[in-house]
Formats: sequence, C-alpha cells, structure tokens
Amino acid sequence: MPTNTGDDAGTAATAKPEAEAERLRDYNLSQPIDPTQGEGMRRGLTSYGDAHFSLFLRKAFIKGLGYTDDSLSRPIIGVADTRSGFNPCHANIPQLLEAVRRGVQLAGGLAVEFPTISLHESFAAPTSMFLRNLMSVDTEEMIGAQPVDAVVLVGGCDKTTPAQLMGGISANKPILHLVTGPMLPGSHRGVRIGACTDCRNNWANYRAGVIDIEEIAALNEELVPSAGTCGVMGTASTMACILVALGLMPFKGATAPAVSSARLRIAEETGANAVKIIAAGNKLKPQSLLTRESFLNAITVLQAIGGSTNAVVHLMAIINRHPRIAGTITLDTFDEVGRRTPLLVDLKPSGSNYMTDFHASGGMTALLRELRLLLHLEALTVTGKTLGQELDAERLIPVPRELSCIQPFNSPLYPASSLIVLRGNLAPGGAVMKASASKDRRLLKHSGPVVVFTSSADLAARIDDENLDVTPDSVLVLQNIGPVGNPGMPEAGLIPIPRKLAARGVTDMLRVSDGRMSGTAGGTIALHVSPEAADPESVLGVVRDGDAITCDIEQRLLKIEISDEEIQRRREIRRTEIGKEGSEHPWKEREKMRGYRGLYMRSVNQADQGADFDFLQAQYRGSS
Repeated sequence: MPTNTGDDAGTAATAKPEAEAERLRDYNLSQPIDPTQGEGMRRGLTSYGDAHFSLFLRKAFIKGLGYTDDSLSRPIIGVADTRSGFNPCHANIPQLLEAVRRGVQLAGGLAVEFPTISLHESFAAPTSMFLRNLMSVDTEEMIGAQPVDAVVLVGGCDKTTPAQLMGGISANKPILHLVTGPMLPGSHRGVRIGACTDCRNNWANYRAGVIDIEEIAALNEELVPSAGTCGVMGTASTMACILVALGLMPFKGATAPAVSSARLRIAEETGANAVKIIAAGNKLKPQSLLTRESFLNAITVLQAIGGSTNAVVHLMAIINRHPRIAGTITLDTFDEVGRRTPLLVDLKPSGSNYMTDFHASGGMTALLRELRLLLHLEALTVTGKTLGQELDAERLIPVPRELSCIQPFNSPLYPASSLIVLRGNLAPGGAVMKASASKDRRLLKHSGPVVVFTSSADLAARIDDENLDVTPDSVLVLQNIGPVGNPGMPEAGLIPIPRKLAARGVTDMLRVSDGRMSGTAGGTIALHVSPEAADPESVLGVVRDGDAITCDIEQRLLKIEISDEEIQRRREIRRTEIGKEGSEHPWKEREKMRGYRGLYMRSVNQADQGADFDFLQAQYRGSS
C-alpha cells in the first residue's frame, strides 16, 4: 500500500486525533452541558436529570438509524412531513422531501423529517378548520421539543399552511415554508376546468338542471387531474402568495405547479436556505423577522390577488400569535389597505384564469413589481435581505400584455377593495365579503326580506322545497355555522341558490352567515358575522323570516331593519330559552363536553380574532 509523505502525511497525522477528540467531546464529564442551550443534538435535551446521559442516550438511539458522528455534528434541519393518504393536495411531498434533503446536504446540514397532522378540506369532519388549531399545537410542540436548529414547514392544503405558521411563530425557531404547489387544470369539452371554482359552478348548473347526471360524472374525472392544491385563487393559493409577501418563501414558491421541476428546484433552494438562516441567530426567527410592515405587505397582496376570505381569519390568528404585533392589526386594517389596493390578478373566482397562468405571467415577482409603491420594501425576508433587495435581484422575463393575467397597476381588474369589511347592528364585530367575486353587482347595494335557515341541516332540508317562500330579492341567512355553533365554521356560507330560482336562471343572491366559504367560491356573500349566531348576545341569532336586511358596500354597512328595542327584547327571550333546564344549546352544553371538541368549544374565539384558541394567543395571561 502506498504511504503518505511530506505535508500530506503531517495533515493525516493530526487530523485523526482532532476528529477523535471531537467525537469524544460529548462524553467528557468535565465539560458541563446546559440542557436549555446548545445546537443540533445538544438542543432541548430530554429531562433525565443528567444532561450528559441525556445526550449519550439520544445519540445511541439515533445511531440506530445509521447516522455517523460526522452527520450528527452538522446543523440539524427539521422537515415537517404532512403526507396523508387522505390528502391528495400533498401527494407530491415524497419528491419535495428528497429535494429539500439535497439542498440541506449541499449546504452542509443534516435534514431530519418528522410527521405532523395533515389536513384536507374534503376529508375532515365537520371541517378541517375545526382541526387547524390542533395542527398548530402539534407543529408548535414538535418544533419546540425536538433538536432542530431550523425547520422547513412543508404544507399546502388550505388549513395546513396557516396552522404551520401559527405554530412556527409561537415556537419561535427559524422557519421556512415550502408549499406543495397548485395542480394542473383539466379539460372538459375542450374547455379548461379546475378545482374548485369549476366544481362549484358546474354543481350549481347540475342542481339547476342545466347539465345532466352523465355530464357531472364526466366532469368529476377532470376537475382534479394532478396532485397539488386547487388551481385557482382559493385559500391554498392565497396563503402561498401571502407567505411570499411575508418573506418566508421564494417568489416562485407560490405559483410553480406541484408536478413541475420548478417545484423541486424551489424545494432544494429552501433546504439550502434553511442551513444559511441559522447563522443569523435571533434576527431571522419569526418573532423578529415578521413586523407589522410584513403583515401590511401580506394584506396588500391579499387584496391585489382577490384572495380567499378565509385568509382574513387565518391572518388574524397568525397576527395574534405574535407578541409584538398582536392587537395592532384588526379587521379595519384589512379594509383600510383594501381601499388603496387594486385587484390585479385575473384568476378565478374573481376572474377567469388559473394558477398556471399566474405562474406563466411572472407570478409573484411580476405582481410585487406592479405593487411596489404600496409595499414596505424594507421588510426582511428569510434570506436576510429586504423584500426590496430580493425584488431588485429577481430576474423577470417580460410577458406580452395580451398573454399575461396580471393587470398593470393603472389598469386594474377591479379598482380597489376586493375584500371588504362590513359593520352594523347585524355584525358589530365585523363581517367579510369578497366584493370582487360578486356575480350580480346590483346586490352590492341591496335591501330585501330575509329567509332564515337555522342550521346547515335545516338548509339541506328546505333549500330546494318548491314551497319555500323566496324570491330573487330575498336575503338568505344561515345561522349557527360559526366557530361554536357548528364547530370550525364550515364552508357552508356559500348558501345554494334555491333550485326553483336557479332553474329560472338566478345565479346570485345576497347571502349572510357566521360561517365561511371556500376561497374558490364566488357570489355576493357576507361571511364571518361576529359575534356568531350561537352567542346569546348575537343579533344574527335573533333574525327571523320576514325581517329586512340591508347591505351597502360603499357605506360598509350590514344592517337588520328593526329597532334596538326589538333586538334587545328578542335577545332576552333567547337568553331565557338557553338557560332553561335541559337546554342543549352549544353555548351552554360546551362546558360538559369531553376531549378535543370540549377544549375547542370552550376556548375558540370569534372570527374577527382568528377563531384561534384564546390560550394560544400571544397576549394570553390566563384567568384572573
């Protein structure tokens, strides 16, 4: 065998003792270990009363997976794995994890995956929103409990991204987001279709008798043609765009299709960035990185993309997790930002295109350049650079105007206030409407007689009754689908047009509820009415058939046309009924409920606060 000579021999002679000393360092009892400090494997040691033994045991077990001391000495990047057989939006996560691992390794780190709860809107009862807070707790505790120096949060479907950000802010370790990306559009009769705006539009046509059972079955085959999140500006796409605006994700990360090579390159870049972020220390932890200006940028983007109304609830929950920002942004802030922000992205449900078109038009880079004058460009991103610096450095190949779905700032799709906040005696805590998605603009200033449905079950039983006393001018009201009334605010706020009216060609009516609707849905719909109908003090809860409701978006008004005295009289009657022996009203019964449902029902706050658990908010101090 050849032997080393000269300088090479000297290097080899000294390298082995140094490596051996490093390998034995963790077992040196004369070197104290602070179990509350440290990096990598030394971070957050299990409480055995002997820190050296805790580290010894941890390393013994992880070596059972085949890791070497060299691997374990590197920065450790946790990668949250949210795969599930019940989550087709996350079906591409195996490929994303491989790319993240590659990026981490190339940057000198060690990627270690860990599972958390996975949520999909169509596979969770009563709604995935009911479990969003649970996923946020899972995410927060796993980030805090495990020896990770930074975390890549891999999510995508509607509630996963906000849950991860809520938990990540509370845990306050460096976090980076990677979304699974939007699906490709399908095709039916030569026309592009995609989840889930076209799901709802075509189902409405089927209910109205416009298309038959054979055609709706054929459509069902094409609406979700690939893995990924809904291919329109629904909640998943909205939250992805918001993550870019917050500086937590690369510009292309919001729009690259789930099944594209671009999505994998973004994953690799995210893995590399996760290693680099560690050197910044506290500066790039979320509670330092995210400022009020960061969230104002996010709200500006929300308005400019015609984003999901659900994003308002999610952002309020996220903001109220932040110790320095909680309380400084309210629903009124969303309305104030909206008044100066035009709608620029022509995507369903406010427009006519799909996320693949947005990506091909330059995506978030092109949009942010149009919005430049409205943005706080000094806000930091996870790269350590400001949003303005990142925007200047980003390469963008111009797209011909006629081929782009991004409108110029001075020629918007909708002049301002895509999403508005309504107030009045019916919604003293506020209500949200996506005005840009109204199908009948006349309804944006409308007063009409009320048809009340007291629950989602009541709605299902009566909405298609031929004897239902309803006209196109009626205002459809759905009660008791708020955070407590029907746990999780299900997406039943898109109250169907009664079949007998739909058959006559009616496609929109003024609708009001304390619940949510999918970000992929459209119509003249006031949502998230606060306080919710289940609250004994709620005005929505005492609305009756035949009352008149007025909506006026110019005045930001949502009002029931009855006197304050009558409202108070009805409230008193209702409080008496709730307080009766044997009452099964959820506001009363929640005190005796068990398990997670009981915790949820007792602790969830109202939509205007984000429908988060009160004890998870940054300003929570417990009961006095």
